[in-house]
Amino acid sequence: MSTEPPTPAGVAMNDEHDPRPGDSSGAEAGSWHGYGDGTRSVHAGLPAPEPGQPFLPGPVFAAPYHLDPAAGQGTNPNGYGRPDNPTRRALEAAIGELEGGDCLAFSSGQAAISALLLAVLRPGDGVVLPTDGYFPVRSFATETLAPMGVRVQFAPTAGPYPSFEGVRLLLLETPANPGLDVCDVAELAERAHAAGALVAVDNTTATPLGQRPLDLGADLVVASGTKALTGHSDLLLGYLATRSAELLGTLRSWRATTGSVPGAFDAWLAHRSLATLDLRLARQSANAAAVAAALSQRADVTGLRWPGLVDDPAYPVASRQMHRVPGVLSFDLGDADRVARFLRASRLVFAATSFGGLHTSADRRAQWGDDTPDGFVRLSCGVEDGADLVADITAALDASA
Repeated sequence: MSTEPPTPAGVAMNDEHDPRPGDSSGAEAGSWHGYGDGTRSVHAGLPAPEPGQPFLPGPVFAAPYHLDPAAGQGTNPNGYGRPDNPTRRALEAAIGELEGGDCLAFSSGQAAISALLLAVLRPGDGVVLPTDGYFPVRSFATETLAPMGVRVQFAPTAGPYPSFEGVRLLLLETPANPGLDVCDVAELAERAHAAGALVAVDNTTATPLGQRPLDLGADLVVASGTKALTGHSDLLLGYLATRSAELLGTLRSWRATTGSVPGAFDAWLAHRSLATLDLRLARQSANAAAVAAALSQRADVTGLRWPGLVDDPAYPVASRQMHRVPGVLSFDLGDADRVARFLRASRLVFAATSFGGLHTSADRRAQWGDDTPDGFVRLSCGVEDGADLVADITAALDASA
């Protein structure tokens, strides 16, 4: 494969659809409208400066709050910790500014996407899901939604897609996890809307600094904040974002009823972590470009995928739609034994599931029941020095061959 990255490492791929709120399409973004990714990441969701107060207030640990003895909760936003928590609201404001919509935080990415599917779909509705997306979502659809009477269809991220007539919801995942195919969100949103369907995009792999699906016509964004968004491998988080007041109200009611909320400390950790999002993604993307270039030269590595390679099948759409390519790539080492030898030989690559953290990690997806070959590896580049990472991976591959 060609090793030429689409742009210098860490630089936005597509200025025409720059996700920064200076783009008029992001008019509903927060108060940092017009600033760059790094500035927005650092300041998103922070309160106005107040002498003697911290930049980011500490987490509020409360189940009940004091109520007015006569008026009850009245106009105070805090009544009970399940629907009401100021630390969570600050995080939601921050993510909402980055995504360009209103945000609801959940206890995990799976909780967020399950809430979306159960709150929006009814018996007789149709849903189209990616065949190559996160496999627990596919399992949830076949084991829970289908028995409820929801008509479940699957389509590859790269297409072809079925007719959207009679479909209530089209769920896209782009780049897909773990295969990293990319789809044209704007084109599919136009087709789906013409048929009366809602469009949701799983933005976990890209993050809102990689692409803003709401600007591309999607009705909803769903994502796991466990991964690159927070990036420190120390919390579970999910979120939904939308510009529709009706959808927001439906999802907020669902969350309040089911109680799938993150704790105050996790919300505070997540908000703290957002400040370095731009810096982390830049290093991870640069490292992925260097690793992909090195792997493309090896005959003992097959099936290499990274949307930033100019001859990757996803590159034509990714280069138009995305602002930066994530630090995740995939390849095949032939069998499970060689993957194990590779991981044992590496000093810098941790064997771990999940992705997007500070430390480079690799996951043999077949061990979790994902329908990938036994030697398929999803590798998530961390923020180590790129030369060290390439040297380590090269040595580990040599030792495992």
